[in-house]
Amino acid sequence: MKNILKYLAAAGALLVCLGGVNAQQIMEKPLTAAEKRVIIDKGTEAPFTGKYCNFKEPGTYVCRQCGAALYRSTDKFDSGCGWPAFDDQIGASVRRIPDPDGQRIEIICARCGAHLGHVFEGEGFTSKNTRYCVNSVSLDFVPAGSRGTAAAAGGGRTGGTEGAGQVNGAAADGAGKTPSTVNAAAAAIPTGAKKAEAPRTTEVAYFAGGCFWGVEYLMRKAPGVILTEVGYAGGRTENPTYEQVCAHNTGHAEAVKVVFDPVVVSYETLAKLFFEIHDPTQVDRQGPDVGDQYRSEIFFTSPEQKATAEKLISILRGKGYKVATKVEPAGTFYRAEEYHQDYYDRRGSRPYCHAYTKRF
Repeated sequence: MKNILKYLAAAGALLVCLGGVNAQQIMEKPLTAAEKRVIIDKGTEAPFTGKYCNFKEPGTYVCRQCGAALYRSTDKFDSGCGWPAFDDQIGASVRRIPDPDGQRIEIICARCGAHLGHVFEGEGFTSKNTRYCVNSVSLDFVPAGSRGTAAAAGGGRTGGTEGAGQVNGAAADGAGKTPSTVNAAAAAIPTGAKKAEAPRTTEVAYFAGGCFWGVEYLMRKAPGVILTEVGYAGGRTENPTYEQVCAHNTGHAEAVKVVFDPVVVSYETLAKLFFEIHDPTQVDRQGPDVGDQYRSEIFFTSPEQKATAEKLISILRGKGYKVATKVEPAGTFYRAEEYHQDYYDRRGSRPYCHAYTKRF
């Protein structure tokens, strides 16, 4: 039965490319409970568990629900995030819509509306500066050279490149559009992938204020923040693990690396936010989390950052706060294990020991 469904989906995709049927006439595949949780209910599969995470075969990735061609294997890259990553889509096959969290951009199949994942820009992983972060469970794969490759792999990229797969001499995307209609559709979608953005100047800040899950969750929502990572800073052991840090043998603090655009947001604004999302008066703890890895500390990367941090601490002490925050030069920052990254966003929950309190 599964083989029959796969055959029907491939045949349907081919007919769409030939213009014989429209998208509504393609029979959607039945989904398992795990697939429905992601594709219909917009859940997220656990990182590093998907079958296409480290998959490197040549071919085309298609929508698990309707079979529409979405991504080429040549546009896939290893982002280290735990989910398949692509820096381009096939034609107008993927739509962008605001995520309900008000922060991210969700991506869905343009034909059937299946939830795929999220898209991020400005991270610098590839020259296209775009990362489509896709759940494996939302995808199927058509190997290169198979009978369905022409239907699946045709169509222009968002940048207007002509597709490699052709049917009756005309390039086609998975949604049955000719190159001219693909380009017109792509022009109407503000994906930002049609031309490269001008390089922007970035700056890096490092903050430690208790459990790095909560600090990252709140810092990354600030306008002008481009990228955040959680990790370990201020210790003496190379490449520490979470277990080693928790055993208090490495001297590291749980810290957050914040890459930001100084044209949009100043370091002082971010440092103020840092002091307002944790309690800077607590020593070697933050709320219920106790230990030297939960200390309050700023790791500066320039004399200007150091001066700003010390100025803000002086202001707070002038207001009566017994600030315990240390200010030290930034050393080596070790990125934490992947299951710690974007922890609350992936779980769809909120921090339990970090909240905003106005102090300035």
